[in-house]
Amino acid sequence: MPNASTHHELESHLRRHVSGEVRFDSGSRALYATDGSNYRQVPIGVVLPRNNDDVIAAIATCREHGVPILCRGGGTSLAGQCCNVAVVLDFSKYMAQIIEIDSVRRIARVQPGVILDHLRTAAEKHNLTFGPDPASHSRCTLGGMIGNNSCGVHSVMAGKTDTNIDELEIVTYDGVRMRVGSTSDAELESIIREGGRRGEIYAGLKALRDQYGNLIRAKYPDIPRRVSGLNLNFLLPENGFHVARALVGSEGTCVTTLEATCRLVESPPARVLLVIGCRDVFEAADLVPEVLSHKPIGLEGMDNVLVEATRRIGINPEGLTLLPEGGGWLLCEFGARTMAEAESQALAAMQALGRSARSPSFRIFPDRNQARKVWEIRESSLGAVSRVPGEPPNWEGWEDAAVAPEKLGGYLRDLKKLADQYDYRCVLYGHFGDGCVHNRLSFDLESAEGVGKFRRFMEDAADMVVAYGGSLSGEHGDGQARAELLPKMFGPELVEAFRQFKSLWDPDWKMNPGKVVLPNKMDADLRLGAEYRPWQPETHFKFPKDDGSLAKATLRCVGVGKCRQYDGGVMCPSFRVTREEKHSTRGRAHLLWEMTKGDVISGQWQDEDVKSSLDLCLSCKGCKSDCPVSVDVATYKAEFLAHHYEGRWRPLSQYAFAHIDRWAQLASRAPWLANAFTQKPGLRQVAHSLAGISRKRRAPVFAKENFGRWFGRRPRSENENQKPRVLLWPDTFNNYFRPDTAIAAVEVLEAAGFRVTAPAGHVCCGRPLYDFGMLDRAKSLLRQALEILEPEIVAGTPVVVLEPSCASVFRDEMLNLFPENEWGRKLSSQVFLLSEFLEKHAPHFALPSVGVNALMHGHCHHKSVMRMTDEEAVLRRLGIEYTTPAPGCCGMAGSFGFAAETCDVSLAIGELELLPAVRTAPADSLIIADGFSCREQIEQCTGRKTMHLAEVIRTALAQSVTANSK
Repeated sequence: MPNASTHHELESHLRRHVSGEVRFDSGSRALYATDGSNYRQVPIGVVLPRNNDDVIAAIATCREHGVPILCRGGGTSLAGQCCNVAVVLDFSKYMAQIIEIDSVRRIARVQPGVILDHLRTAAEKHNLTFGPDPASHSRCTLGGMIGNNSCGVHSVMAGKTDTNIDELEIVTYDGVRMRVGSTSDAELESIIREGGRRGEIYAGLKALRDQYGNLIRAKYPDIPRRVSGLNLNFLLPENGFHVARALVGSEGTCVTTLEATCRLVESPPARVLLVIGCRDVFEAADLVPEVLSHKPIGLEGMDNVLVEATRRIGINPEGLTLLPEGGGWLLCEFGARTMAEAESQALAAMQALGRSARSPSFRIFPDRNQARKVWEIRESSLGAVSRVPGEPPNWEGWEDAAVAPEKLGGYLRDLKKLADQYDYRCVLYGHFGDGCVHNRLSFDLESAEGVGKFRRFMEDAADMVVAYGGSLSGEHGDGQARAELLPKMFGPELVEAFRQFKSLWDPDWKMNPGKVVLPNKMDADLRLGAEYRPWQPETHFKFPKDDGSLAKATLRCVGVGKCRQYDGGVMCPSFRVTREEKHSTRGRAHLLWEMTKGDVISGQWQDEDVKSSLDLCLSCKGCKSDCPVSVDVATYKAEFLAHHYEGRWRPLSQYAFAHIDRWAQLASRAPWLANAFTQKPGLRQVAHSLAGISRKRRAPVFAKENFGRWFGRRPRSENENQKPRVLLWPDTFNNYFRPDTAIAAVEVLEAAGFRVTAPAGHVCCGRPLYDFGMLDRAKSLLRQALEILEPEIVAGTPVVVLEPSCASVFRDEMLNLFPENEWGRKLSSQVFLLSEFLEKHAPHFALPSVGVNALMHGHCHHKSVMRMTDEEAVLRRLGIEYTTPAPGCCGMAGSFGFAAETCDVSLAIGELELLPAVRTAPADSLIIADGFSCREQIEQCTGRKTMHLAEVIRTALAQSVTANSK
């Protein structure tokens, strides 16, 4: 192994021979130091190959330097197989092409970086699919699935990845490139006679089969989910000496995959979900054999611990309300060519199971949207149970064992007893139809005693699953977490066969060493470990849910990679356009955690790798809601920047954008002059240059009269003191730039029977300050607001905020900065968006039905912190048929879209979904957006006029009055 002094030479040689990207910087190495597991090993460097030639050149260069190789896809592995002291080959950015889909032969040829959902979407055009579909289907790669032998919900229908691979194109560490697949006896003998390195490998495989064949037949569990060990069973004559399938599940320890020929299966176009509620998860498991007799295409299970954790975290409340009564649930999917057939299958199963002595409860979901919500409970399980408020963290390790489905109930009961003996909290869910159980356990991985206890539990659990005739892994692989236990399952002779198999392919032992075969110890290379002592800096935010610790807050990320979204979702917009790990929520959280770890990222608050990762964070808060463990990068960014610039001058543009409230207040004294400076040719260029605004943008126009002045001079009605009071928050954007929105809100609130008041002094929530980490002034403004609003807080006066990003300050940042402040907590509970206020305080306010169509775009903070439920309810009350084509960010995100250095990224995000949808919306459709940034992005990029909900309601009321007068 070369030492650090020789890595520069390796990097130089790689750059010379590889056309892709070569990264040996500390930030990149830290990004790839861990995966979704408990393990951490800092790589030597990272290569992002563009093509097969790059892969071959990178391997050859590493071979010359004697350096190990680790192939990586989505980086979501849970057993430690995706981190190593090696050169990482990340295929996910460039080598992600579907080469061919042959619907007649029902095969697809793909590069290893192809995202599973991209393949499934392409195959669905032919009513076909790739059967295995793990919960990470939106971001896992085919190469990673081949490495792990992944399965998923529909393996009940289609089997594991191994049986769905027909052929692989591979290259060995010593440079031999070949295609492997099923091999007849004649082909086998011919290959061996040809000699050379290929003939040597095949001769060794044949000898290995002949020597160990009977032992393989005797010792390999005959269950649906035997994933542990290596796939030597596919070398047996009855399995066609299928070398490709024998390599599936070898976790990158033998060869590198360049291309895969995948088998496609028929995808039932009509699907119905039947959810069965049982008294507990054990009775649910007991039902599995009977349910399987009805031929579902998917059969999952989950316990009440998972459901309660999901409820406490507050994710997917819609899905939780759909579950039938119970303490354990089975999710049974039936598929057919027509909905009538699928529903008939589900009803037949329900009727048969209803006669059971266990008396389960049922709900059938033919509606795909409702079914999707229920499935999301199961798919978010790993993250949802990892960090439950008020409980210690739950970790993987023993999260993947499998037994025969008919033994599942007994195994779950014994596993729960074992967990209780060790005083571990245990959550149970998984692929019950295949007898595969996932869970998270409350291991203590931060003390010597806790790590020792973890090892003892793993050994006892392994003994138990072997006694059940099961597999240590049923999907996630052995990696480092379970490989040390393989002798318990297979015995020493077959473990020796595994060693020989790897040696045939990788005689130098440079392919992902220390995993699966001759593995590192299960309690070595832990991400935490008994010596874990993170840096604990003093912070502005108090992180009350993380014991006041930034290190604990960033450790929330468990690496499942849901933020690596390629389609849809609120998070993570910057990843969607860059396809860069460092611009994902996971990447940013990992780098910030590495900053607290301190050995690779050593610059603390001044570290440029961390800052570079945060530069493209839009502070959209999408991760706060979409991430299953509520990683909150917007808050971490504000905290980092506050310290990064402490005692230093910032770029001029930051002062221009962050203090917009001051400049707007000043400009309101002579808006004509301010507009001349920001809008007129010549002067506009100077203004843009000083403020750092992109020339592709127009600065917003200051209103001739701001809302505050209008409100101060308007006449008061005589009987208004008899009406209930509501305070309208005069945010900077709707006060100085779009006062008509605030005026509309006044008219709507008064029409609903309320007396509208405004704050007694100048107030500002400081929203833009957080984007730049100017937290001292942000806290000062909040204290000032609390002081001015104290009488309203005491009186319990509702506060309506029209700008979602401002409302989120009171509902989110304020509680994190001042968690013990009683007035802050009260004010947070009194703040409402207009739609929330109307739904909660004016449910009987009669809104006229306008019968129009609309495209609605919700501000990211609205979707992430407040949710869109009330907004949608008000639109339904108005009789508006609306679409929401862009679940993610508009791309503007306050100053982000105006700034010269980030404008192009902003525009690219907008073009993902929102802007094309607005351009194609019918001319008579309303374009509804409450966020000032969203409205600017839409209007500047499409020319379409937008309306705030307040303006929509005011227009509807006016039209109703006009119609009634006629």
